[in-house]
Amino acid sequence: MHHAPGTPARPPRLPRVLRPLLALALTAAGLAALPVTPAGAGDGGPAALAANPYERGPAPTTASIEATRGPFAIAQTTVPASSVSGFRGGTIYYPTSTAEGTFGAVAVAPGFTARQSAVSWLGPRLASQGFVVVTIDTLSVYDQPASRGTQLLAALDYLTNSSAVRTRIDRNRLAVMGHSMGGGGSLSAANARPALQAAIPLTGWHTTKNWSSVRVPTLVIGAENDSVAPVSSHSEPFYTSLPATLDKAYLELNAAGHSAPTAPNVTVAKYSISWLKRFVDDDTRYEQFLCPAPRGTAIEEYRDTCPHS
Repeated sequence: MHHAPGTPARPPRLPRVLRPLLALALTAAGLAALPVTPAGAGDGGPAALAANPYERGPAPTTASIEATRGPFAIAQTTVPASSVSGFRGGTIYYPTSTAEGTFGAVAVAPGFTARQSAVSWLGPRLASQGFVVVTIDTLSVYDQPASRGTQLLAALDYLTNSSAVRTRIDRNRLAVMGHSMGGGGSLSAANARPALQAAIPLTGWHTTKNWSSVRVPTLVIGAENDSVAPVSSHSEPFYTSLPATLDKAYLELNAAGHSAPTAPNVTVAKYSISWLKRFVDDDTRYEQFLCPAPRGTAIEEYRDTCPHS
């Protein structure tokens, strides 16, 4: 994973080849009674914990990432605009059980003139896969992308510092998403805060085309027939400008328009879930859906650098 120099998001992880040795050493030292990962959540036991303490939920399948709901039961709570500053409130969706530990968190912003209802379907879809999600309203529906990026970060700060679910969140595992100008905002947020773990602009719109300073793993999702934010002048240059050394991907939805991500969309969901799992949770079980590059009738084009394990 890639982070700006001097701003590691979490303590360095052992090289993968050494992790089994660590697990064996722990067992030999009489620590075999370490808590195991709950049934169905990976391999279980000290080896699994040593390899990846952030894994959540059972091993994924194509069916599980395409499902309208994941394995986690969820609840939701309203955040009144009057109770926060820096954004206009929203809705938090979160797993009800903390048996597997804390979760990564994702803030999602709508586009120009839109309210959180335009992206609300992503709340339960992502939360039920093992994330705390906040869909936000912006201070003004006319706010530009840079402002939306600042508001996404304010929402994450609220989630981790003062929200009712703050104890459920790992503050070092945060991500941003957004539609249209909210998608442009997610790029702005990633540029401003390199400690973020993932960014996913959905048919993003932004006047800035060069994002070469971004250090956050980014999945750019565009739409072939988008006439509001044409891929040729938005999503494609966004992706191309991101560093070649970055974990990045470009997914173009086949025969889809600008508003495709504002309603339940299996393709948007399955690859967003896979991206968030891989980079927010370090869960390499999801690499199979990202590399080799996915193909199918719903995908017009897919480019990537493949995850750097």
